[in-house]
Amino acid sequence: MQIAIDGPSAAGKSTLAKKLAEKLNIEYLDTGAMYRTLALYFYEENFTNFDDEEELKVFLSKIKIDVRNNKFYLFDRDVSQDIREEEIGLLASKISSYQIIRSFLVEKQQEIAKGKDIVMDGRDVGTVILKNADFKFYLTADVNKRAQRRYKDLLVKDPNADFNKTLEALKKRDHDDMTREHSPLTKATDAIEIDTSHLTIDETIDEFLKVIRGTCNV
Repeated sequence: MQIAIDGPSAAGKSTLAKKLAEKLNIEYLDTGAMYRTLALYFYEENFTNFDDEEELKVFLSKIKIDVRNNKFYLFDRDVSQDIREEEIGLLASKISSYQIIRSFLVEKQQEIAKGKDIVMDGRDVGTVILKNADFKFYLTADVNKRAQRRYKDLLVKDPNADFNKTLEALKKRDHDDMTREHSPLTKATDAIEIDTSHLTIDETIDEFLKVIRGTCNV
């Protein structure tokens, strides 16, 4: 059984996908974190020449990304916390617009998922990575609600975090993800949309399970 969960930033995809995988006792992969891991590499190496395809290919050939027990490794260094910084998220959105980069990671993600029962979340899982997934969901939520969630997380790291800046950054992320040329964020035609604006985590999981258990003995 393969389950694809897509949606905009801060809609709760990663938290919910991880919990759903635990409920079903199957594997989980956060595809967005893979883009963040790659973005961290670009950031730390100060690589900015994204329009030079040959240089970009050479740069990508040097990288070593690994996923073990839901932790993300860059050259065997656990970067699971580092990749959650806001600026890394914005850079991840930027680099995801380049077809070479998307192809590089999509291939890795499909390799991980091959022949497995798995839950994957991201922005093009149902439309590109797992086009034949058994179940597809599209999570959404009011942008102000999503900004409040992101702001709450940021306050833990930075007491001086600014809500308005968080909101504007989220709006920009939405625009970039939805308007990029390659694999833009969009709802798969066969995906079930769930608005999490006023749902708790457990209530949303129940919505997933209603659909899954309606057709599967799980």
